[in-house]
Amino acid sequence: FCFLHAFDAEEDLVGRLASMSTKERIKAIQKMPETMRKKREIRNKVLKEITKKSRHRGAQPSCCTQCLQGAAVSFRRFGNSLSGYFHLLQISHKTLKIIGAEFGTSVLSYFVFLKWLLNFNLFSFLINFGFITIPQSLAAEPNNLSFTGLELFTGAGYFQKTVLYYGFYTNATINKIENGPSYNMQLAYIFTVGTYFVICFLILLFSMAKSFYRNFINPHALSGNASKLLCTWDFNITNEKAVKLKQKNLSTQIKENLTEVNKEVLNFSVMERALRIAIHVFAWVASLGTAVAACTGVYFLSINNLELFMKGHRNDLESQAAMLVLPVIASLLNTLIPFFFSWLGHLERFQTPGQHIYVTIIRIIILKMSVVGILCYYWLNVVATSESQCWETLVGQDIYRLVVVDFIFCLLGSFFGEFLRRIIGTTVLVSLGRPEFDIGRNVLDLIYAQTLTWIGILFSPLLPGIQTIAFLIVFFVKKVSLMRNCQPPRKVWRTAQMMTSFMFLLFCPSFLGVLSVTGVTVWRLKPSEGCGPFRGLSSMYAAVSEWIEMLENYSASKWVVWIYHNLITSELFFFILSSVVLIVTYLYWQIIQGRKTMTKRLHELLIN
Repeated sequence: FCFLHAFDAEEDLVGRLASMSTKERIKAIQKMPETMRKKREIRNKVLKEITKKSRHRGAQPSCCTQCLQGAAVSFRRFGNSLSGYFHLLQISHKTLKIIGAEFGTSVLSYFVFLKWLLNFNLFSFLINFGFITIPQSLAAEPNNLSFTGLELFTGAGYFQKTVLYYGFYTNATINKIENGPSYNMQLAYIFTVGTYFVICFLILLFSMAKSFYRNFINPHALSGNASKLLCTWDFNITNEKAVKLKQKNLSTQIKENLTEVNKEVLNFSVMERALRIAIHVFAWVASLGTAVAACTGVYFLSINNLELFMKGHRNDLESQAAMLVLPVIASLLNTLIPFFFSWLGHLERFQTPGQHIYVTIIRIIILKMSVVGILCYYWLNVVATSESQCWETLVGQDIYRLVVVDFIFCLLGSFFGEFLRRIIGTTVLVSLGRPEFDIGRNVLDLIYAQTLTWIGILFSPLLPGIQTIAFLIVFFVKKVSLMRNCQPPRKVWRTAQMMTSFMFLLFCPSFLGVLSVTGVTVWRLKPSEGCGPFRGLSSMYAAVSEWIEMLENYSASKWVVWIYHNLITSELFFFILSSVVLIVTYLYWQIIQGRKTMTKRLHELLIN
C-alpha cells in the first residue's frame, strides 16, 4: 500500500511539473530536497510526459512553426557542441579540490591563480584574433619563405611574414566586396588594443575587490571552527570518494584555522635579536646586489642581441638562432636566482611560513620587474631608434623568444627543482625528504610571463594564444609534479589573503608598468616607415587624431568629436574622475573597517 501511494504521489508530481513553464519547472526541480540522481530521474520522466502530451494533440504545426523549431534545435545543438568544446579547455574543478585537500589552501591558491590567468589569456586571444587577425588574413599576401622548424624557438624566418607580428599588418582599408563596407585596419588595431587594456583594468579591479571582500570582509570568513565543523557538510554527497575528499578538505581547513589561532610568540634575547637582524640585513644586501648584477648582464647582452639581429636580418637562421642567447640567459637568471632567494629565506628562519613566502615574493618581484624594466628601456630607447627596417617586429620577436624560453625553463624547473630533488631526498640524502612546493617562486614565474604577454600584445597580437597553450601545459605539468614529487607543507597555515596578494602584484607593478610602456610606445615613439598599420604617421595615436578630424566634417558624428575634445583629451575631466574615485575608495574603506570591527565584536560575544 505504501509503495502504491508513493507511486501515485510521484505520478502526480510529474504531472504538475509537466504543466509548468520551462523556467518554473527547472526552479521547482532544483529546490527539491533530493539527490542529483533522483532529480535527473524526475526530469527525464517529466520530459517523457511532455513528449506524450505533444504526440496526443495530433495537430500539425504550421510551416513557420516548423522552421522556427528546426532553427531552435540547430542552435541548441550548436550551443551544446560549443559548450562541449569549451568544457575540454576548462580545467577540472575536481583537481583543485584534490589539491586543496592534500596540500592546503596555500598551494591551492597557486593553481587557482594559474587557472584564472589561463581563462584571461584565452579571452585576450579571442579579442585580438576576431578584430585584428581575421580581417588581416583576408587581405594577406602569400608567404614565400620556407619553414625550417627553428622558427618555433626564434620566432624569425617564416613567422616574420605572418599575422604573428605587427610588421605584417597593412595600413590600408580592407574592402573585399566592391561598393561594400570597408575595414580600417589602423583604427581596428589601436582601438582593439586600447579596449583590451581598459577591459583588463576593469577585470583586475573587480577581481581584486571580489577577492578582498571574500577574504577580509565576508563575515563567513570569520566563523569559528565549530560552525565549520557542524554546518558546512553537504548531505547530498553520496559517492564514497567524494565523501573522503570532503572530509580531508574540511580537516585541512580546520587545521589551518587552529594554527592561525594558536600562534606561538617567541621571545629572543638581545644577542639573538642582533644576530637575526644581521642575517636579515645580509640577506637583503645579497638579494639586491644579485638583482643589480643580473640587470647589468641582461642590458649588455641585449645590446649584443641588437647587433646579431642587424647582421642576421637577411633571413640567416644561424645568426637568428644565436639571438637565443639573450632569452636563455635572462630565463636562466630568473630561474636560478629565485632558488638562491628561497635559500636566503630558510637561512633567516622566519617564525611563520607566510612571512617566508611574502619576503621571497618581494625579492623575486624586484628581480623580475627590474629585468623587464631593463628590457623595456632597451626596446624603447635603443631598438626604436636603430636603423632597423621594422623595429616593432624586432621587439615582437624578442618577446616571443622570451616567452617560449621562459616556458621551457619553467618545465625544466619542475624537473630539476622537484623531480630530481625528490630522487635525492628519498634515495641519497633521506634526511632531506620530499621537497615542498615553492609558492613564491612559481607565482612570480606566472606574473613575469603574463607581464611579457601584455607588453608583447602591441607587437605580436597572437601572443596571448601562445601563452594560453603554455599555461595549459604548465598547469598539468605542475599538478603531476606536485602529486608525485612534493609533500604537504610541514607547517599548516591559513592563506586566505594570498590570492588577493597575487592579484595586487599582477595589477601593481605588472599591469601599471605595462600601461606606462604601452603609453610611451603609442604617444611618443615614431612607427617604422616601411611596415605595420601605422607606417608614415608621426605616432600610433596620430591615427585617432586624423580620424577625429575627418569626423568633424559630418554633422551626425559631432557627439563623438565632443566626447573626444571634452572628455578623452581633457585633463580637468580626468582630475575630477580621479578625485571621485579616491573619495569613493576612502568611503568604501571606512565602511569596510566598520563592518569588519562589528563582525569581530559579534564573533567575540558569541564565543564568550
